[in-house]
Amino acid sequence: MSTTIETPAGAPISPLPDEVVTNALVRDVRLPGRAGVMALITLDNGRDHTRPTTMGVGGLASLDAALDAVTARAAAGEIVAVGVTGKPFYLLAGFDLNIALATKSREESLEFVRWGHRVYRKLGELGVPSFGFVNGAALGGGLEIALHCTYRTVSSAVPAIALPETMLGLIPGWGGCYLLPNLVGPAKALEVIVVNPLNNGRTINGKQAFAAGIADVIFSPADYLEQSLLWAADVLTGRIAVDRPEIDRSEQAWEAALAEAKKVADTKTHGAAPAPYRALDLVRLARTADKDTTFEAESQASADLSVGPELRACLYAFDLVQKRAKRPAGAPDKSLAKKVTTVGVVGAGLMASQMALLFARRLEVPVVLTDLDQARVDKGVGYVHDEIDKLLAKGRLSPDAANRYKALVTGSTDKAAFAGADVVIEAVFERLDVKKQVFAEVEAVVSAECILMTNTSSLSVTEMAADLEHPERVVGFHFFNPVAIMPLIEIVKGDRTSDAALATAFAVGRTLKKTCVLVKDAPAFVVNRLLTAWLNPVFALLDSGADPAVVDSAFSSLGFPMTPFVLLQLVGPAVALHTGETLHAAFPDRFVESTFLRKLVAAKRTAVWSQGPDGADYLDDEVAAMLPAERNALTADDVRERAFSVLAQEIRIMLDEGIVVAPQDIDLCMVMGAGWPFVLGGITPYLD
Repeated sequence: MSTTIETPAGAPISPLPDEVVTNALVRDVRLPGRAGVMALITLDNGRDHTRPTTMGVGGLASLDAALDAVTARAAAGEIVAVGVTGKPFYLLAGFDLNIALATKSREESLEFVRWGHRVYRKLGELGVPSFGFVNGAALGGGLEIALHCTYRTVSSAVPAIALPETMLGLIPGWGGCYLLPNLVGPAKALEVIVVNPLNNGRTINGKQAFAAGIADVIFSPADYLEQSLLWAADVLTGRIAVDRPEIDRSEQAWEAALAEAKKVADTKTHGAAPAPYRALDLVRLARTADKDTTFEAESQASADLSVGPELRACLYAFDLVQKRAKRPAGAPDKSLAKKVTTVGVVGAGLMASQMALLFARRLEVPVVLTDLDQARVDKGVGYVHDEIDKLLAKGRLSPDAANRYKALVTGSTDKAAFAGADVVIEAVFERLDVKKQVFAEVEAVVSAECILMTNTSSLSVTEMAADLEHPERVVGFHFFNPVAIMPLIEIVKGDRTSDAALATAFAVGRTLKKTCVLVKDAPAFVVNRLLTAWLNPVFALLDSGADPAVVDSAFSSLGFPMTPFVLLQLVGPAVALHTGETLHAAFPDRFVESTFLRKLVAAKRTAVWSQGPDGADYLDDEVAAMLPAERNALTADDVRERAFSVLAQEIRIMLDEGIVVAPQDIDLCMVMGAGWPFVLGGITPYLD
């Protein structure tokens, strides 16, 4: 239902339809030690933890009114301090992004951001000290509320603190670009404002926020609010003095920090996304300018970005990963999923070992690796143990957890070790005959209910299962490398894959904390098919005499995460050739085999470029000899047009073939599995 919150006179926009209003609820708390009365504001939308609090139009109006009321009471001497906290698990999950889509003009956006500045800054201008009690997630405008307060406490259980705006095509627009660098210094601030958002929206937790100096003190979650109020009382009565280290305000220190953050922005966006660069300018300004000047600059930057195409693209991509990823289209009823108590992994190479580690850590069930000989098995199990030791050394695991995970992962040369497994996944050589033999051997020793998964990146799941007694149990479960980092799993439905097998795959994927997308059984599925469709014209152009430097740099200005040659080096020329051969066999009219790529693989070269002593890329004589001696005059525009026309055609065909449920699933696959930039908003809108 629509909110009934009254916005103050002059508020720039009306409350949004169906806005879930975060109300600012005020109650008096008598502080211990005769410190006086604190007006404690709790931000609460009246919903449980599944509906995070956000700051929308109604919420901002409610906070505005609450702060006006407590300011008057402070002036009257009725209260000695103001505190701000949130409902369980959240201080505030940030700005309501629907407002960005609802504002109709730059002027409307500008006035709304200015209103937010006016409201938020009241927290630091109450006439009495203010305390930000960060009891839960504090994102974007949530962290900025705490930054405007005089003092801050944080719970050690807080999982996420961040200013993620630059990932979304915005900047921290309610004081973050001024307050944070002036609190903790430019280097730490830019980690939060630029570096973390551009690294897949990384966040920090309560302990890290305290270590960075964002919070003045940290308390256990068990009695967090009680301890925070006691600490506030001691601060107010002078029993505790809050000392913060002086930050280096020299131009040299700030410019060095800005230069490092700009390197990250250049690497991640190649200049195609304006938001991180506007944030850098604002942090630079914050060193010398006053609050009024910087806040107005934040408002102007926010208004500029609000009408740019990057914002809409970023919000589309954000909606994909926040909503569609959590409700996979086409997934069967989760009640059909089988309980998984033991997992088998066929193969003990790098990919298989990475999977074994993830299964042990997330599923917390026994995992058995098998391979052809004991040396390979020992190497695979050893890899898992070494990685666990690294996590222990970094403090990310306790000694008890490390020992428990190590005990869960064992190895054998005999597939009979899978006898009690509920799920067995193969990660062996990418050849159909090898995989079919593996599944035949596994089926001979497992129960009829055991689900068989394949990690194939391009081969037919249907053909792989065709000769089995129970082909309905086979499902594709395609990880991306590195397994621990890449968030996507393509779940592939063969012609006879049962709903129970699919439901089990989705349930396992959820427990692994992965984004799962249902994909039809077709050559190379989604991500590899589209990456090959991108690389195929690139190689064809090289075969026809295009300049390698022109070809490789043609996409950088669009913000692609890597150039074609870097991608080739990442996946490996041999893997790229195999996938290309698979797609050529299936679609010979659209996927042409590359003479250059075949020569590169035959020469066992892992990259196109070599690097000189200065780090610059160059084409060595051996690779140059694989290319035509005569260079044509193709430009970067020509390369992009050729590649995108092929991509557009292939996506249209894939949608017609029903490879995914909807176009959004292709976009989700590319964002989560190929690093397609948020600033491009997925691949299908861009091609439109």
